[in-house]
Amino acid sequence: METGRIKAVLFDLDGTLVDSIPDLAEACHRMMVDLGRPPHSVERVRTFVGKGMLNLVRRCLGADENTPQAEIDAAVARFRHHYAQVNGEQSLLYPGVREGLEQLQAVGLPLACVTNKPEEFTFTLLEKLDLARYFAATVGGDTLPHKKPHPAPLQHACAALGVAVQQALMVGDSANDAQAAQACGMPVVLVPYGYSEGVLVDSIKCDGLVSSLIELPLLLQRI
Repeated sequence: METGRIKAVLFDLDGTLVDSIPDLAEACHRMMVDLGRPPHSVERVRTFVGKGMLNLVRRCLGADENTPQAEIDAAVARFRHHYAQVNGEQSLLYPGVREGLEQLQAVGLPLACVTNKPEEFTFTLLEKLDLARYFAATVGGDTLPHKKPHPAPLQHACAALGVAVQQALMVGDSANDAQAAQACGMPVVLVPYGYSEGVLVDSIKCDGLVSSLIELPLLLQRI
């Protein structure tokens, strides 16, 4: 298959490849109970996901600039403890994900996972769902000093794959992914089923939308 100028594909994880909300929500629930605070609904937690673990915890707490750092640190510790126990237990691949990855791998395109999830939880989840074997590079939210929407994680992944950023495609589910890609001159396509922090995906500037990763090989021929 001819894929034009695209020589590699980068994928977000939560909300793009995997529906991890059940596990994240369970860890958030246990954290809030530990702290003696009312837990949030699963759907409420869904709107909190998108800018990494610390941001998720802060949103659960309703934290602002006046929230003591010690309070946030204690909550993060409880979340990490609980998420380590439940990570991957209820998470599921979205329809078409494995098929799409198989097709891209079959034509020789190197793939990378670029996520804001901390490395320890990222590698565990990828292994549990048998996704790790598809990715030649994986960049977590704490791999570098910056995470998405900063372009550095995407640039780091491209360097690991040996391609220029303009030769790669970012596939994600939110403005974080789109902004990170656009900041380094990389085309980006979004999926409509993920976690876009309450923002309509079709209102986010991008190079295209795909309802399933099965559509990616055909899209690559048109880019």
